[in-house]
Amino acid sequence: MLAKLLKHEFRATSRIMLPIFCILLLTAIGANISTRLLLEMEHALFNTLGIILMIAFVIAIFGACFASFVVMLQRFYKNLLQDEGYIMMTLPVSVHQLVWSKLLVSIVWYAGTVLCVFLSMFILAFDIHFLGDFAKSWTQIFESLSFHNELITNVPLFILELLILAFVSCAGLCLQYYAALAIGHSFANRKMLLSVVVYFAIQFILQFLTGTFFGIMNYTQLDYYLANHLPVLSGITGLHILFVLTIILSCIHAAVFYFITTHFMSKKLNLE
Repeated sequence: MLAKLLKHEFRATSRIMLPIFCILLLTAIGANISTRLLLEMEHALFNTLGIILMIAFVIAIFGACFASFVVMLQRFYKNLLQDEGYIMMTLPVSVHQLVWSKLLVSIVWYAGTVLCVFLSMFILAFDIHFLGDFAKSWTQIFESLSFHNELITNVPLFILELLILAFVSCAGLCLQYYAALAIGHSFANRKMLLSVVVYFAIQFILQFLTGTFFGIMNYTQLDYYLANHLPVLSGITGLHILFVLTIILSCIHAAVFYFITTHFMSKKLNLE
């Protein structure tokens, strides 16, 4: 059933996100033409057109990022917390499947937005000379890595750790908003206002816990103790440990807000 929910969700959101991605790539082509041709001309009309194309490109980047964020909130809010929520809750699916369908689709569109922005930047900078320099720079990178066998063998693992961290961090970000909305809509009145209040309360608590943690580390000099009593690790091993610890903390962060979201949606949700 989760597959059907994902299919429906992708179909609904792609109508918004795919045209936005196409607009971003088209404005990137226009910005490239502007920098290579229009802005180099002496005629004021062409210069003005070039500036307009560059502004449109910048607006398209911010628009794509903003759209992915709005779609993430809108689909969860309208589809589960408003009138549609009555229908969704009657389907033979669990709350977990509903949350995962929204979460996975949001993460995919976040990743798509990042890739589309990088591709648009590549299009903006693209020309024959850039392509040659780009290929040359990657050749130099691989040649420099060839002298560090340990680093080369660890590159796939670093990429895997980075992808896992990006996935979990993105999930935690989405779940913070989901949890705030779920808590706010457990009340009978002023649901959206209370959702906003809850979100800022969550941010305050996270900042307080982070500050308290580093304060305890500094007061007890735990970081100094670890640095002097743990065995000396190589730079590569140290990076792996840092990635793993960050992934664990991100998983805990996401799990807490996942539990809050599913709990309030299962037990205390007050649909409009």
